[in-house]
Amino acid sequence: MKIFAIGDLHLSFDERVQKPMNIFGARWEDHAQRLKENWIETVSEEDTVIICGDISWGLRLSEAEADFEWIRKLPGRKLIFKGNHDLWWTSAGKLNRLYGSDDFIFVQNNAVLVHTEQEESGSGCTGEKEKTVAVCGSRGWVCPGSDGFSEEDEKVYKRELLRLEMSLKEGAEMGADAMVGVLHFPPVNDKLQRSGFTDLLTKYDVKTCVYGHLHGSDAFKNGPGGIFNGVRYELVSLDYLNARPKEVFI
Repeated sequence: MKIFAIGDLHLSFDERVQKPMNIFGARWEDHAQRLKENWIETVSEEDTVIICGDISWGLRLSEAEADFEWIRKLPGRKLIFKGNHDLWWTSAGKLNRLYGSDDFIFVQNNAVLVHTEQEESGSGCTGEKEKTVAVCGSRGWVCPGSDGFSEEDEKVYKRELLRLEMSLKEGAEMGADAMVGVLHFPPVNDKLQRSGFTDLLTKYDVKTCVYGHLHGSDAFKNGPGGIFNGVRYELVSLDYLNARPKEVFI
């Protein structure tokens, strides 16, 4: 039982949606097929996959349904978070009523408990230990200090902070062994300065935070990597991972 993460699937299986991704470079060539092959090779039915936003190019729910079904057929339990391009997203409650199941969950303002086993070593032995992990998160937004940060950005940023803290509070109340944070946007500005998001993740003792949104080698450096104020940050956008879900270690 492992936890994986990947973001920015940017699917468009509905024939009404014409969004070829290969115009963005070689990393996006046949990206859906490569993702499917890598996912099946990497993820088992007992594993959990965090999908941190920008799932479908559909503008309406009906245009995203084919993408949901494509994801649903892949192995593992899927936890789906909102991205800035997920314009079909209404509310997690409605989405879960229409399309959700035990293995296909839209997450917003809440947390989901995951059971996992990961290798650990110590005292001269190596083995696997089962842990409970609370997966918490929100879409996030551009952070103060970013170029062009506006009054409207400030409103959305503050709203996303509230959403993230609602999720983290619920996760903390679950009594899990560890917490994982999920954002679509990177949790800092392009100067890699601390933000309300990083402060909250540290406050609630989150072990690892995964995020997406950044595309292309010039942009990858605009998000944090490694440990900052006790939290490990990992970029998991599809093109950064070469379309292979990445295991999240706690």
